[in-house]
Amino acid sequence: MGRIILRLDRVMADRKMSLNELAERVGVANVNLSKLKNGHISAIRFSTLIAVCEALQCQPGDLLEYAPDGGPAETE
Repeated sequence: MGRIILRLDRVMADRKMSLNELAERVGVANVNLSKLKNGHISAIRFSTLIAVCEALQCQPGDLLEYAPDGGPAETE
């Protein structure tokens, strides 16, 4: 089975936005966004994804990437 790679850290860096600022804009606890940023989640609510996309002015595809089995290993 493939996997989903989270790119929240990359998009935040591109927008020069801190985790604290994003958490405040989205209305989600800092610790929960930290888990999302570090890939330590197994699900995300669409309402949270929408709020993150609005705060970062991006598309869901900017934050999520699908990697099929057998692809290059990622360490991010």
